[in-house]
Amino acid sequence: MDNSETAFDLFGDPVRRNAGKRGRPEHVPTKENINKIMLLLAQGWTNERIAGAVGITIPTLKRHYFSVLKTRDVARDRVEAIGILTLWNMGREGNVAAMREYFRRHDAAVGDIFGEQVERAKDRVGKKEQARIEADSPPDDWEGAIPQTMQ
Repeated sequence: MDNSETAFDLFGDPVRRNAGKRGRPEHVPTKENINKIMLLLAQGWTNERIAGAVGITIPTLKRHYFSVLKTRDVARDRVEAIGILTLWNMGREGNVAAMREYFRRHDAAVGDIFGEQVERAKDRVGKKEQARIEADSPPDDWEGAIPQTMQ
């Protein structure tokens, strides 16, 4: 195998050039590893689990991916935003299933707000309507509500 070819192990990870030789090669961050770490952060994984999944040590993870690890609090939102944007772009290209999924997520997130307002508006009754409802169905003890006159 010459230097231009890249070999992969059974997991699909590239085999390092100096595999089998002394010393460990310097870790080079890749876009694929950055995306993988971002997804694992969004799933709530610990640094130990992430380092194991990427195949590096915890100090190497912290050294090369510290800026990604700082986004732990917003990782889930960022990944969700990327997914929604991808669905939107696929829908604009004509993918009907992607557009349907986009609107399903949109309605789940925003539709509840508007749905509650509509339900509250349906339950509200104006003064005249309320008076008509009360006139059509008087209370059972209405005779007790009328003051007795003295005889």
